Amino acid sequence: MAEQLISTADHDTLPGSYVRPEAQRPRLAEVVADASIPVVDLADPDRAHLVSQVGAACRSHGFFQVLNHGVPVELILSGGAVAHEFFRLPAEEMAKLYSDDPAKKIRLSTSFNVRKETVHNWRDYLRLHCYPLDRYLPDWPSNPTSFREIVSTYCKEVRELGFRLYGAISESLDLEHDYIRNVLGEQEQHMAVNFYPKCPEPELTFGLPAHTDPNALTILLMDQQVAGLQVLNEGKWIAVNPQPNALVINIGDQLQALSNGRYKSVWHRAVVNSDKARMSVASFLCPCNDVLIGPAQKLITDGSPAVYRNYTYDEYYKKFWSRNLDQEHCLELFRTQPTTPSDHSISNS
Repeated sequence: MAEQLISTADHDTLPGSYVRPEAQRPRLAEVVADASIPVVDLADPDRAHLVSQVGAACRSHGFFQVLNHGVPVELILSGGAVAHEFFRLPAEEMAKLYSDDPAKKIRLSTSFNVRKETVHNWRDYLRLHCYPLDRYLPDWPSNPTSFREIVSTYCKEVRELGFRLYGAISESLDLEHDYIRNVLGEQEQHMAVNFYPKCPEPELTFGLPAHTDPNALTILLMDQQVAGLQVLNEGKWIAVNPQPNALVINIGDQLQALSNGRYKSVWHRAVVNSDKARMSVASFLCPCNDVLIGPAQKLITDGSPAVYRNYTYDEYYKKFWSRNLDQEHCLELFRTQPTTPSDHSISNS
């Protein structure tokens, strides 16, 4: 029900349904604030160097920021502005789009999956299907009046950027340039416009708890003024501090499978703060539902057997949504052999 939206009211106290058990809280004082994730300049004229940097980032962090990515700065700024404008609409206007059905293609919702959760997350979000645009655009919000034009233009730019990154990632694995794009089929594209309101007690809850992304590649437009994304690296949570006009890239579960585990879809989370609301726009490139996914044959050798079995993305995505967001890595359920708990456990420390 739309009254569950948290962006339509101010909050002086944190409702009990958002309070995490003590062992599951973010421990904000322990987060490494001065670390950094890799930064890749996509205008680097040395192709071999660029590909090497992308591969190193995929191995070490599973996350990297890209500069000179080709998405116009003016579009990034207008996209962020119209997203903020959307979440300032009157409550009755926003209620028209509300749904808690994860299968609905276009919906405004809250938390993650309120039908299954026992503890909620301090987030409202607008979920949009973006490809093919002509199929979904007519059902997108018509208010603000510039929303469809700005966001659809951004979607097109981001899709092309994702395909360029696929090329570099394929090459970094010593695969053909078009391998990833071809093997994933006619890809779907989704978007989550995330809004994290000011939170009265940010140390007790999450915007989103630790999770990995079930798709292939995520391109994130971060709030330039308010940090909140954190990535698990070598057992510690590190804060991601955005570079001006950069976009943040992270490897999803499907690229971990295709790379036979060489590249990591890493745990990440969103925290909130008491001073300012925060916005982010996540774009997800997703395999075609019926395409068969598994490790690239070239990456399977006697010394490096297949880590994952073959499966369809439809099978994977249904399994992902049937579970809680912060359970074990969903990809573990598709391994060819069991692992020890330490291989896929997370810690809030």
